[in-house]
Amino acid sequence: MGIYLNPGNMRFWESVRSEIYVDKTELITCTNKYLNTEQKYICVSRPRRFGKSMALKMLAAYYSRGCDSSDLFKGFKIEKDATFKQHLNQYDVIYLNMQQFLIEAEQGKVTEYLTQEVLEELNEEYGEILNGRKDIGIAAAFRKIFVKTGRQVVFLIDEWDCVMREKQESEDLQKQYLDFLRNLLKDQDYAALVYMTGILPVKKYGQHSALNMFLEFSMTNQYVFEEYTGFTEEEVKSLCVRYDMDFEKTGSWYDGYRFRKFKHIYNPRSVVSAMSFQDFASYWTATETYDALKVYMDMDFDGLRGDIVKMLGGGSVRVNTLSFQNDMRNFKTKDDVLTLLIHLGYLGYDSETKEAFIPNKEIIGEFENAMSVGGWAEIMRILRASERLLEDTLSGEEEKVAEGLDRAHMEAASILTYNDENALGAAVGLAYYSARKDYRLVRELPAGKGFADIVFLPLPCVKKPALVVELKYNKNAEAAIQQIKDRKYTQALEGYVGEILLVGINYDKDNKEKPHSCVIEKWEKQ
Repeated sequence: MGIYLNPGNMRFWESVRSEIYVDKTELITCTNKYLNTEQKYICVSRPRRFGKSMALKMLAAYYSRGCDSSDLFKGFKIEKDATFKQHLNQYDVIYLNMQQFLIEAEQGKVTEYLTQEVLEELNEEYGEILNGRKDIGIAAAFRKIFVKTGRQVVFLIDEWDCVMREKQESEDLQKQYLDFLRNLLKDQDYAALVYMTGILPVKKYGQHSALNMFLEFSMTNQYVFEEYTGFTEEEVKSLCVRYDMDFEKTGSWYDGYRFRKFKHIYNPRSVVSAMSFQDFASYWTATETYDALKVYMDMDFDGLRGDIVKMLGGGSVRVNTLSFQNDMRNFKTKDDVLTLLIHLGYLGYDSETKEAFIPNKEIIGEFENAMSVGGWAEIMRILRASERLLEDTLSGEEEKVAEGLDRAHMEAASILTYNDENALGAAVGLAYYSARKDYRLVRELPAGKGFADIVFLPLPCVKKPALVVELKYNKNAEAAIQQIKDRKYTQALEGYVGEILLVGINYDKDNKEKPHSCVIEKWEKQ
């Protein structure tokens, strides 16, 4: 057993024996399908805290010749797969954590240090073939070993993109690093599988496309790896039962990452922390500060601030993810910034609608923290006033609600322009920001004979009425209330029994003194 060559199964054994372990072993079924095919080059990019290293530990334990893992996988899902025994502990595994090499290597000598370390272990295992040579290239060493033994290699590379992220100014080092990986991996018969993980995809780095052989599975589309990106809804339900934690509240805090098949993917690190500590809180800041987010929020791209405000109000914004260069330096449009935030996990993304959104309460808190340290004073004033606005709404204070919306509009006027009901909806959602502590906000909820503009569903532990909000632009609030009734929007609150407040809001652009009007009615759902 080595550090890099066949590291064994101890790391995965530690994961399995932890208090909380969610069985994701069927990921191996997917990687087995790609072994020794043209699709054997896999790059899985996800945010921090999404189990990338855990997956690599599991794959090392499964493929590595340096151990016997048959007992370790006993009882897990992969054991039932037809290919399980065929590939179990049958390959040389090379496990590389690029972050480690970047930290330990002398300035600019990452690949040289990596080569030195790996060759040392290869000589220990295959000294008769390599004759102790230290001057040989690492790819040449693997070729010689393969020719003599027929043994193939599974390459597992963690934090593959750390050179790109942490050495943004050093283009020469980046190019050298990419050329090294291409020479080591591309079109090499000794490579049975290459599974790389990082935060960013590999598709584009300037004009240099050295790693174009990789299939990319990123936060804009995980394809067959959706289920293994985080915890699924069923997995979280099971944990909530086991730890006696409220499932709805767990969802409001940590759900929100959405893919084509799995519409509810939860941040795994945060869910585990919440269950372990029996407390719903933001665990995101435990590994990253909000300063990183603020840098991107404050970038001077036309429309970026408006899009962020719309998402804070519970809305979604359309994003073109294709122009992004997949680095943290070259930004040409606001879409590039938003795409980076998707890859970093600060935004969720719907690949079918091509829209981004703030996924959950934990991440909303990160945006709020970033805004609180300057540059977003008018938005912070709206957020601070939102609790009073909700109280006035629940008390049926129509005039006070209208006045509160007037003030919120004035604060946000430099960022949000009212030009239709969608823009009004973003502003109203922002004005009710604090409601998300006790409610789940749903925009455009299918209901009755149409879509309710905004619905606030109280969390199960909250003793407050639901809100159905209908918006009108240049009409009147009474018409909004009537539309709720005529189109039976309250029917959308399936499973909810209790009081509902119907809230009609109109914005009259020609009324300079009192542009907003509000009507509130009580409704009892049996």
